[in-house]
Amino acid sequence: ASRLGILIKGPETLESAHGVETIVLDKTGTLTAGTMSVSAVRPAEGVGERELLAAAAGLERGSEHPIAKAIVALARERGIEPETVESVAARAGNGVEGRLDGRRIVAGTPRWLAEDGVEGASGLSGDPGASVVGVALEGSLLGVFDIRDAVRPESAAAVAELKSLGLRPVLATGDNEAAAAAVAAEVDIDDVRAGILPEGKVGIVEELRAAGQKVAMVGDGVNDAAALAGADLSIAMGSGADVAKEAADITVVNSDIRSVGAAIRISAQTLRIIKENLAWAFGYNVVAIPVAVAGFIVPGIAAAAMASSSVIVVANSLRLRRA
Repeated sequence: ASRLGILIKGPETLESAHGVETIVLDKTGTLTAGTMSVSAVRPAEGVGERELLAAAAGLERGSEHPIAKAIVALARERGIEPETVESVAARAGNGVEGRLDGRRIVAGTPRWLAEDGVEGASGLSGDPGASVVGVALEGSLLGVFDIRDAVRPESAAAVAELKSLGLRPVLATGDNEAAAAAVAAEVDIDDVRAGILPEGKVGIVEELRAAGQKVAMVGDGVNDAAALAGADLSIAMGSGADVAKEAADITVVNSDIRSVGAAIRISAQTLRIIKENLAWAFGYNVVAIPVAVAGFIVPGIAAAAMASSSVIVVANSLRLRRA
């Protein structure tokens, strides 16, 4: 497992992971690369593009979120100095807010901006498959960013392997329905839950468990930590937040989504090997001990046979190296 970049918290995890029936997958940083880029900048009427970028970059520059990094990177690329924004606070699953020259500035999902009373926010949309981030100052829309995140090239194969192992994949994301549907279509996932807040991901896990399913959760961000903690099996991507990795039973160090299927496959083979070794050991002793007690074999031969039994168990276990 370590050669494949898989860290497993304990033996109980390794022995139980194979029983998972449904696997909930986060989108950003899990099925996608998590390295986002701005595909379009659309200032509101009367607002300049540089003004929009400077304000947004000033608000986002302290954040570790991939969307924030994309906006800050674009401002840097264009030589735009970010504005000084104070009292910045993240709003999990929604966006971020702060104070620009004493005025409240927010950046986040159109849904959140609409709930916050920003006029025209509810109708915001972007290019097909793009995430939409709106920026508003004192309740007035400054503009919109379209953000794109490429699907990992290995994600489709990873989802196919999970299905071959008998798991039902569910895509859960805080992103809009169009962006979620585009990713789901590319990796062949039918069950898509979009626009989900962090507590919504916990709700999905609880809903599936209440239906009698044994549920795994795969994620990488702070927003995924609670859902990871609530799942029967939790898997964190190594490139993600520390809190997610702390909550997880398994950490995929190299962030290769294919390692999720490998971990479950190794778990199943481990349990099978354990059962084979127990069957061999019990069977051997049930036959060999009475024969030795009856005096049909001399002590030296019995000792050699016992050593051979141990070698067989070890050799059988070493087959896991090909898992």
